[in-house]
Amino acid sequence: MRLFHVSEDGNIDIFNPRIPKREDLDKSVGLVWAIDEKHLPNFLTPRDCPRVTYYADEHTSKHDKEVFFTSPEIQHVVIIESKWFGTMKNTHLYLYEFAPEGFEVQDEIAGYYISRVAQKPIEKYIVNDLFEALLKRNVELRIIKNLWGISDKIKTTTLNWSICRMGYAQPRL
Repeated sequence: MRLFHVSEDGNIDIFNPRIPKREDLDKSVGLVWAIDEKHLPNFLTPRDCPRVTYYADEHTSKHDKEVFFTSPEIQHVVIIESKWFGTMKNTHLYLYEFAPEGFEVQDEIAGYYISRVAQKPIEKYIVNDLFEALLKRNVELRIIKNLWGISDKIKTTTLNWSICRMGYAQPRL
């Protein structure tokens, strides 16, 4: 298993645990966050870019595969708003890879892993073209005007989904 931390900061030598901002997590324990390789496409966007992402697995219905994917070869979709196109085109990301020892799964469907101790990356990769990085991973990228409609629809499916940074999304239509 490969684990990564994605950042717009290319100068991180060590990841120290930080108190989580999420209200559903214990605020007394600092964490280092990582994402597994399968779910990495969900984070190949600028940090604050609102996005709806989803992928199919063995539990996904035939109906949902037919409705939410453009072809059987595609199993993962990332959707962003058109106002973020330029930002995405001009953003460089750094993928810090960690050894999996010392991490435990926090959310298997989302691919989140946590460590309670400082972690030193074993490798750092730069991603200069986010569009190309998604396409190389056989991810379909969709660019739409407003995310709220698909955000509402995807929650009612048998797909595995992630909805991120909606506070930066266009207002509901």
